Amino acid sequence: MTATAGNRGDTVRSDCFIQISPTEHQATEIRLQSKVESLYGDSIRDLCHEVLVHYNLRNVLVEIDDKGALPFVLAARLEAAIRDLIETDKSFLLPVETKNLHRTTRDRVRRTRLYLPGNNPKLMLNAGIYGSDGIILDLEDSVAPDKKSEARLLVRNALRAVDFGDAERMVRINQLPAGLEDLDAIVPEQVNLILIPKCESAQQIIQAEERIEKILGHENTDIYLMPIIESALGVVKAYEIASASPNVAALAIGLEDYTADLGAQRTAEGRESFYARSAVVNAARATGVQPIDSVFSEIDDMDALRNNVLESKALGFAGMGCIHPRQVPVINEGFSPDEQEIEKAKRIVEAFEQAREKGLGVVALGSKMIDAPVVKRAVHTIELAIQSGKLSTNWRENHE
Repeated sequence: MTATAGNRGDTVRSDCFIQISPTEHQATEIRLQSKVESLYGDSIRDLCHEVLVHYNLRNVLVEIDDKGALPFVLAARLEAAIRDLIETDKSFLLPVETKNLHRTTRDRVRRTRLYLPGNNPKLMLNAGIYGSDGIILDLEDSVAPDKKSEARLLVRNALRAVDFGDAERMVRINQLPAGLEDLDAIVPEQVNLILIPKCESAQQIIQAEERIEKILGHENTDIYLMPIIESALGVVKAYEIASASPNVAALAIGLEDYTADLGAQRTAEGRESFYARSAVVNAARATGVQPIDSVFSEIDDMDALRNNVLESKALGFAGMGCIHPRQVPVINEGFSPDEQEIEKAKRIVEAFEQAREKGLGVVALGSKMIDAPVVKRAVHTIELAIQSGKLSTNWRENHE
C-alpha cells in the first residue's frame, strides 16, 4: 500500500508532495528532492523522523518532492499521508505562533474578509500583510473533494504557525453535516470566527454550537459564527438564523449560489439580488449583527468594484468578501467613513454631550433636532473611524 499527500508540478511553490510506502527492509529511508537541500535538508529529514516516531511508524520509504515547503506544511502533508496509511487518532502539532493567541470581539470591524484556498500554502504565508480585517482559510468550494482531509490538516497547522498579524483568523468549513468534522480539527487551534456556508436554518447554527462546546469542554464564548445565506430558503430564514445564537457576529450573503438557486443570471446591476441583499441587511440589523455582502468576482476592474462598494454601503452592509488581495484597499476605504461623515458625526456627538451636561432633554444641531437613532449612528461612525485609523482616540482634545 502506498499513501500520498500534497501537490507537485513545475508551478507548485511553498508546498511538497509526499509518498510513503512500506518496505521489506528493517529500516526507514527518506529520499528528499529539494532545491534547498543544501541549506535545509537536515532539518527536513529531522522533522520527518520526528513525525514518524510520533506515529510509531517504522520500516517505510518516505519520498519527498519539496518545493520550498515550510515546516507546518511538511508536517501537515506527512501527517495526511500517514493517516491514509494507518488508522490513528493522534495529531502531530507544532508550536503555536504567540501572535496568534489574541482573541477577537463580536463587534470588531469586518470591512474585508479575504478568501485563501485551504489547500494552497503559498497564499497563506503572507496572511498578515494583506491588510484585510479578516483572513478566511477556505475548506469548502476552493478545495477538491478528494483533498478535503489534507486541507483540514494544513489549515489546522496554519492556524498554529502562520502570523496573521492583526487580521481576524477565520475558517469557512464545509456545508453541514460534513463541516462538523472540520470543526473537530480547527476549533482547538486559535480560530476566531467560523463561516457556515449554505445556511438555511437556525438548527444548523445550534448544531455547530453544540459541536464546538463539546470540543472545548465548556460553553463557547469566544469563537464567533458567520452564517452565509446562499439560497432562497436561506433568505426567508435569515432572521431566524441571525438570532439563533449570541455567538453569531455577522450574517453574510453569497450571491453566486443564491442566483443559481433562483435560476437567474448574476448581473452587474444586481436587480435579481436586490431583495435578498436587503432582506439579509434587515435581518442582521434587527438582531444586532453585522451584514456582510458577497464577493465581487471581477478582480481586474477596480472602478466597477468601487461602484459596487458604494452600492453595498448604501444598502446598509458593513463589509464584503474579497477573492484577491488587490481588492482589499479599495473595499477597506469604501466601508470606512469619509471626512465629511466623520466631521458630521463629531458635531452630533458633541452637541449631544453638551445637551446632556446642561440637563437638556432635547438635542439640537443648528436648527435641526437630533433624536436617539441619529446619535447612535454618529457614535458608531466615530468608533469605526477610530478603528479604521482615520480618527485619533483623543479626537475631542484635538477638536477643541
